[in-house]
Amino acid sequence: MKKLLFAMAAILLPLHLLAQFNLSGRVSEGASGNALVGANVMLENNSTGAVTNKFGTFEFVNLPAGNYTLNISYLGYESKKVTVNLQQNEYVLVNLRAQALQTTEVVVTATRADQTTGTTFTNVTQQEIAERNFGQDLPYLLEQVPSVVVNSDAGAGVGYTGLRIRGSDITRINVTVNGIPINDSESHGTFFVNMPDFASSVQDIQVQRGVGTSTNGAGAFGASINIQTQQVRREAYAETDHSYGSFDTWKNNVRFGTGLINGKFAFDGRLSRIKSDGYIDRAFSDMKSLYFTGGYYGDKTSVKFVTFSGKEQTYQAWYGTPEALVYGNAEDLQAYIDRNYISGSDKENLLSAGRKYNYYTYDNETDNYQQDHYQLHLSHDFMPGLTFSGALHYTYGRGYYEQFRKNDKFSNYGLPNVIIGNQEIKRSDIIRRRWLDNDFFGVTYALQYRPSTRLNATLGGAWNKYDGDHFGEVIWARYASTSNIRDRYYDNNAVKTDFNIFAKATYGLTDKLNLFGDMQVRKINYFFVGFDNNLQKLEQDVDYTFVNPKAGITYNLEPAHQLYASYAVGNREPVRKDFTESTPNSRPKHETLYNLEAGYRGQLALADVGGQALTADVEANFFRMDYKNQLVVTGQINDVGAYTRTNIDDSYRQGLELAGALRLGTAARLSSNLAYSQNRIKGFNEFIDDYDNGDQAVNSYGETTIAFSPAFVSTSQLEVEILKGLRAAFIYKTVSKQYLDNTENESRIIRPYQVGDLRLRYNIGFKNMLKELELGLLVNNLFSEKYAANGYTFSYIAGGDQTTENFYYPQATRNFLLSVGLKF
Repeated sequence: MKKLLFAMAAILLPLHLLAQFNLSGRVSEGASGNALVGANVMLENNSTGAVTNKFGTFEFVNLPAGNYTLNISYLGYESKKVTVNLQQNEYVLVNLRAQALQTTEVVVTATRADQTTGTTFTNVTQQEIAERNFGQDLPYLLEQVPSVVVNSDAGAGVGYTGLRIRGSDITRINVTVNGIPINDSESHGTFFVNMPDFASSVQDIQVQRGVGTSTNGAGAFGASINIQTQQVRREAYAETDHSYGSFDTWKNNVRFGTGLINGKFAFDGRLSRIKSDGYIDRAFSDMKSLYFTGGYYGDKTSVKFVTFSGKEQTYQAWYGTPEALVYGNAEDLQAYIDRNYISGSDKENLLSAGRKYNYYTYDNETDNYQQDHYQLHLSHDFMPGLTFSGALHYTYGRGYYEQFRKNDKFSNYGLPNVIIGNQEIKRSDIIRRRWLDNDFFGVTYALQYRPSTRLNATLGGAWNKYDGDHFGEVIWARYASTSNIRDRYYDNNAVKTDFNIFAKATYGLTDKLNLFGDMQVRKINYFFVGFDNNLQKLEQDVDYTFVNPKAGITYNLEPAHQLYASYAVGNREPVRKDFTESTPNSRPKHETLYNLEAGYRGQLALADVGGQALTADVEANFFRMDYKNQLVVTGQINDVGAYTRTNIDDSYRQGLELAGALRLGTAARLSSNLAYSQNRIKGFNEFIDDYDNGDQAVNSYGETTIAFSPAFVSTSQLEVEILKGLRAAFIYKTVSKQYLDNTENESRIIRPYQVGDLRLRYNIGFKNMLKELELGLLVNNLFSEKYAANGYTFSYIAGGDQTTENFYYPQATRNFLLSVGLKF
């Protein structure tokens, strides 16, 4: 790997050693001096542009001497032109003034971190998103954020995908779009499969690691992902992107916008379709989506309507692949077949599929779901320094997954046995559908007060309500008993109300020292009633009140260097399954997280070699996350005979995250991040079903490693502009060993893996109706690594022996995506 990187650098960098002078600088907000991240900086009459990084800095290299005009723009601020007579390396400071045009929602910035909050965050710009977007789901576009690990059920990044940040899965990651909660109110999960090609309508994404700042929705217990949809564009446009690649994967979209009409109105839209056969057998995806926004943007008031919808059908690949097919051999596979008494077509499927094995063979074993989102945002400036923003929102979700069940008991569906002559039939082949039909609506608000450059205060919060129906239908049976089509064999309803209010403020004691304080109060009521899919009666009514304080401090050594620290407390209620599969007597407690973050971020001037400035962006962050009553799976059966999660008294995550970017010459950049962490549970009991005795065996453990928490995660990217308009990037990801459960058992692991990707983008600019043509190539898993990125395990005792079964989700070997984009 090192040889490959050095070889690429040796071949490509000499093309850029003829540089004469560098023109760089920093773009900041005029009032506060805060960096403006994502500002556009264009060289007039040169068709060359740059986007400011997280420190607000930009750089043009290898420019001949002469006069240059920089055109700097940032939505919501007045554009500015700066003329430079370049006779040596130059560094310019640019301050932009906020303009009257209301184009952003304060409720978005109210839930975001910045360089004064003392928290740990990464901003992913629109340009970075576009470079990575070939049609794979949103988690794959965030794979280069520190401490992020992604996976795909179908193996190729399309369909059901997931991510973990610092070992925390998506149920512990708060996700918002324009400040509106996206996490499911009951499961706390976010299903990006319901938002296909959403990245094509995103302005930027902020990933906060740890508790972060106060936000709306479920508590952030590992991270939060704050997504902002595209802002208004001043000029009319029409664009279309098309991708095709391995596994018959297609992405097609059209995007359009009117630009500002009479300086006040604008409308934007997108239609998309993504389909793929998947790497895993039969694991196809067929997804459609739309996005539309229309708004009025006045001097002091803006009103913006946003709607987006996603509809998906995916063939299920949830079961996973037995260990024998992923890491084993023919002998291991035969042993798996023998001990599980597998025969007939199921055996043939195992013997013929290889690592692409899919347990499901019924032709409509699919997940079908549609989710529609509606948001209405209002922003108003009452006076200089005082701005209000609020939003009404409504989300409607409905859908089902269909299953073929072989030889299922009638009693499982509340049906009597079938009598034919003298024969009593107790079982039948059945096809069932399990449905969700839910409504989620509410209001979010934020009042921001900024009377001076020293003080920035926000009062915000939200009231949200979820009303969800869960029911199941038998749509076919070989022996129908007394059932009628569409009969509901279980039916229950859940209502959850979530209210929060927060106040936060940043105050500058001096020009260099800032203090940050944040206090949130969150109240929750969760009520459900009916019968679950095991035909057990459900009824519980639960209330929680959480107080979540946060505080931070930052010290600016100079504009490009900063020290920071913060301490935050977060509380989180259990998820739906924790309630429905327990009673008030066995119900688990809520979880609490105490989070310390401390670090440095800055930009370093390393050297001047041959007239070229060698600069580096550097971040270093230490974190400590102490959990009280963290909920983990132990295998224990509770008082209603269900396997539920158990509270663990003490557990923690601590580690160091390093990130840096080094400019290696003209249009060449090497960026890298490394996360090292210790993730420990301070003692717990494992419960294993003992079929010989009809009870459970118990194994006690001292301090062990938390499941799905790799000690090392790293990402490196070398990007070079080989020719004008042609950019090449090599991305290398490493993930160390992960345990499948909390026992730290070496026979229950996801093996470490290293994956390299190659990306090419070629842009051609035109001066006619067609403004730009872009061609792209993404080669995933360039070295065809055979690896798995997710899995699960279970154990049991039978015949006096303990057996452990591991299942994995294999990821695709070498595969590619080609793209073409047109901008008019």
